[in-house]
Amino acid sequence: MFDELSDGVFRRRFESLDLNVGVVIVEEGVVVIDTRASHVEADELRGELRTLTALPVRWVIDTHWHWDHTFGNARFPEAEIWGHDMCRKNMVVRGESMKHDATAWFPDRRDEFDAVEITPPTRVVTDTAQIDFGSKLVTLTYHGLGHTDADIVVSVGDVSFMGDLVEEGSPPVFDDGYPMSWPRTLRSALGTAGSLHVPGHGDTMDRAASLTQLAELEAVAALARRCVEEDMPVPEAARLGPYPGQVMTSALNRAVAVGL
Repeated sequence: MFDELSDGVFRRRFESLDLNVGVVIVEEGVVVIDTRASHVEADELRGELRTLTALPVRWVIDTHWHWDHTFGNARFPEAEIWGHDMCRKNMVVRGESMKHDATAWFPDRRDEFDAVEITPPTRVVTDTAQIDFGSKLVTLTYHGLGHTDADIVVSVGDVSFMGDLVEEGSPPVFDDGYPMSWPRTLRSALGTAGSLHVPGHGDTMDRAASLTQLAELEAVAALARRCVEEDMPVPEAARLGPYPGQVMTSALNRAVAVGL
């Protein structure tokens, strides 16, 4: 179930949404990185954690504000919840609307999502923060606009939990993203990340795989600039991109809308 990536550092890849959850075990308790998409899913995670340790979950870190990563937060009432300042703000403002987004993905789970108690971070990060456990140092870094306005990278030694700044097995999602800014943000993140990268979804990645995705994002950004600055038609630009047409159209339309 859990893959041990380094001493006391684990990831669990769930079938639902192919989502990764990070776990760090220290003497004082457990750190959980992303809490899944509902109370039901978070309770499943809590049960599985008991196969690793009897220690309590005392820290939760949200890599960003999207519902599939944060809707389990309320099921860890004993934990400090860490996240970027904009993660907190978006969950406060958009939390209820995210329930509708989740239901659009899974219409048969409406009651499950309606029951979610929106629980934003209580400890906010604007740039960099560290949680020093003596035996392990957990570093949270914000690098700028990317998949959202609130993506943070969580690094423990040589392992970096990248959130949705990178994806494995499918293209990145641009719906709330910043296509022209994303490459610069990811390049900065890779400058401080370890050698083993855990994406928000999919299998683990090495630095070479993340650099490949960076090159793809740079190609998207170049086309986005042509749409924004040169009025290149989106359908024409979408045909030239590294991702399928629907993904490219979403990315380019988003770039035109936000200009970033």
